[in-house]
Amino acid sequence: MLAPFACHPDQSRGRLFDERLSSFRSAFQRDRDRIIHSSAFRRLKHKTQVFVEHEGDYYRTRLTHTIEVAQVARTLAGALGLNTDLAESIALAHDLGHTPFGHTGEDAMERLMAPYGGFDHNAQALRIVTQLERHYADFDGLNLTWETLEGIAKHNGPVRGPYADEKHAGPLPYALAEVNAAWDLELDTHASAEAQVAAIADDIAYSHHDLHDGLRSGLFDETDLMGLPVTGPAFAEVDRLYPGLEKMRRRHEALRRVFGLMVEDVIAVAQNRLAAAEPRSVHDIRHLGTTVIRFSKPLYQELKAVRSFLFTRLYRAPSVMVERARVSRVIDGLFPLFMADPSLLPAEWLADLDPKADEIGLARCVCDYVAGMTDRFALGEGERLLGGEFAATIG
Repeated sequence: MLAPFACHPDQSRGRLFDERLSSFRSAFQRDRDRIIHSSAFRRLKHKTQVFVEHEGDYYRTRLTHTIEVAQVARTLAGALGLNTDLAESIALAHDLGHTPFGHTGEDAMERLMAPYGGFDHNAQALRIVTQLERHYADFDGLNLTWETLEGIAKHNGPVRGPYADEKHAGPLPYALAEVNAAWDLELDTHASAEAQVAAIADDIAYSHHDLHDGLRSGLFDETDLMGLPVTGPAFAEVDRLYPGLEKMRRRHEALRRVFGLMVEDVIAVAQNRLAAAEPRSVHDIRHLGTTVIRFSKPLYQELKAVRSFLFTRLYRAPSVMVERARVSRVIDGLFPLFMADPSLLPAEWLADLDPKADEIGLARCVCDYVAGMTDRFALGEGERLLGGEFAATIG
């Protein structure tokens, strides 16, 4: 049974291109399945999360991260009476627009695309699902429902208007502007509760698994975590219940308690906020002027301390920074190379490039190609196209 403020598939605003309804799947279930079967989703297997994809078999990739986010999103949505299929669809699509090499690649692409309309991975995800996936006879993209597109665009909050985060100041990234011009996504309102669930599921998943990956990498150890809020009490509880527990079991038991604490906190806060707001429809959720799915203030502050620790000891660790600089040179080398000589693009990309395209049109084509690369393919193309001297700088 769905809550009245959930997104009901039979009340969906539909798809940009009309299609016959499925006899055995809801509209949001079809969205989920199309995302899973897309080429962009498969490529997430070889895109990095924090560590470059080839560095170890146990570190998270964008694909494993996405699967974990989807699992959390379904759990939260189910507990709150929301549409689990829509929450899962948005979660599965939320990282489709990421470049190779994670945030390092995104930083490079943002810099390179600044003169050509900008780059944002959420906007690029929309471009992928509305244009770049080309498998269907009747349309480009996946022809997802309005609600899923809205969730991809706004799962981190309004992009325009009084409730938008200041990071969204300035022109819209061109990829988002194009989609919004074709179909108004109401960028000045909050998204559905299902989209908000997908956003906080992302926070929960990476906060949990980055602790795991950081420990496995050896960049910090359990002793470091015992001095932090949230993680410290979790390890203390495990030591009390299971004195002398083997190291890997102790680590897992502690971090699954951290995971559970975050999930339980979000559910409790959401239940309280929903009870106070009494929304009667998804329209009410979008126009509350605030989110209903969030951490409690005490836990949020404690998680800020954990994330500050991760920023220093993991994301900006000296060895990680060396790798960031190394892989940045790949993007910085390939992008201008294709701009200077588009004939180096694959034949299918050249076929799609308008012969009359100006520099902006060419840059956006090159961006689509480079941003879609996996880590290993980008490294291979850098070595193949830029030669031995380039290979020596990244070896």
